[in-house]
Amino acid sequence: MTSRLGDRMATDLIRAHDAVVRRCLGQCSGREVMHTGDGIMATFASTCAAVDCARMIQGEFERYNRANPEPIHFRIGLDRGEPVEDSNDLFGSTMQLAARLGAAAASDQILVSENILREYGAADPFAHATRRKLKGFSKPVLAFRCDWAEARGD
Repeated sequence: MTSRLGDRMATDLIRAHDAVVRRCLGQCSGREVMHTGDGIMATFASTCAAVDCARMIQGEFERYNRANPEPIHFRIGLDRGEPVEDSNDLFGSTMQLAARLGAAAASDQILVSENILREYGAADPFAHATRRKLKGFSKPVLAFRCDWAEARGD
């Protein structure tokens, strides 16, 4: 993106991205753990809040992209569990799985783990389960696509 748009425009898009994500985090009581340079790692008190926030983010970016000539596309991965906290950072298999699911997602897609599906309490927003071989995991992981269009009433 930087090589295509230049430093200034790329920085402006990152700022727009961060503003949307942080606004949604605030509305869903999410906590930003770290800015990764091209994304934000966050935690939530509940699985429902995490899923609702991910769906809200996707809806907000759909609206942003309709109104702006340079769209912002990204991917979201969610897992639930007890990460290891050290020096204001989070580690462990929960964080690794969320990151790997995000990397495996297609553009504008949310992928969630089986742990999220079980804890969420409703299967409605989840579809298209596939087993995926993810870096750092010895066995293929069952991942579900989260249909964020449902959150908009489409």
